[in-house]
Amino acid sequence: MKPDILLVEPLMPVIEAALDANYRLHRLYRADDAREIEAALPRIRAVVTGGGSGLSNDWISRLPALGVIAINGVGTDKVDLKFARSRNIDVTTTPGILTEDVADIGVALMLALLRRVTEGDRFVRAGRWPQTGFPLGRSPRGKRVGILGLGQIGKAFGRRAEAFGMQVGYWNRSLVPDCAWKSFGSAAALAAESDVLVACIAATAATQNIVDAEVLRALGSDGILVNISRGNVVDETALLEALNDGVIGGAGLDVFVDEPNIRPAFCNAPNTVLMPHQGSATYETRLAMGELVVANVGAYFAGSTPPTTVN
Repeated sequence: MKPDILLVEPLMPVIEAALDANYRLHRLYRADDAREIEAALPRIRAVVTGGGSGLSNDWISRLPALGVIAINGVGTDKVDLKFARSRNIDVTTTPGILTEDVADIGVALMLALLRRVTEGDRFVRAGRWPQTGFPLGRSPRGKRVGILGLGQIGKAFGRRAEAFGMQVGYWNRSLVPDCAWKSFGSAAALAAESDVLVACIAATAATQNIVDAEVLRALGSDGILVNISRGNVVDETALLEALNDGVIGGAGLDVFVDEPNIRPAFCNAPNTVLMPHQGSATYETRLAMGELVVANVGAYFAGSTPPTTVN
């Protein structure tokens, strides 16, 4: 009999087909599967989930045979890693694969703000071009970009920023060896010396709301914020106030605290470009991420430690 595994959210059809071929797949997102899942709880040994969904401790406790939680992403803030380890459960992610795409979406958000891309699109579609001029944008060349969190994604963004002729600085929770970019002692100090502040930092209890009112004031009325990390690294109340009061110049956001149910106020906030958490959302990257998920689950059932276990 095929081993039972729980799928929390949909994957690419080809990845789900690969899981279906080897396992009895229970889809949590299908209401019709609820009764079958309830009966299978004692037998489920693997859970496949996304970084935004994770798996709560309540769910972990309901799965006595659980041995691996395979996250399709790099965020682990929605899984209690210590609790999972205490129950001898491996938690895996898909590191490295999505780095370049997430950095790309950050650059896209930055350029969209600096060059008024979405504003220009609305301007042309509304038929306003023949009637009036369009305001000038700003060039990235010579601007200072501050990277909050210099992990793989932060470094990838920095390399791209340098290619645009930008000066790169950063703040990181730990020392980054052999880094030529200027390091700052705090998030506020970094923001004060940045024209663009990019949040790439991992979401933890220590980094929740690290971009607060103080940091936004330091960024200033011409500065823009780009968030490609997690929604909860930014104090959204402070951000909305800063946008509406002109404390900062704009924000490009791919992530939100309660996504997809974002605060309605974001839809009317000035100088914003909003994306529905699309950092890793390319066919190529999602396929590679899914293949690594399948490999991690396969390693567990083969009796090996999954290759990208993080706990």
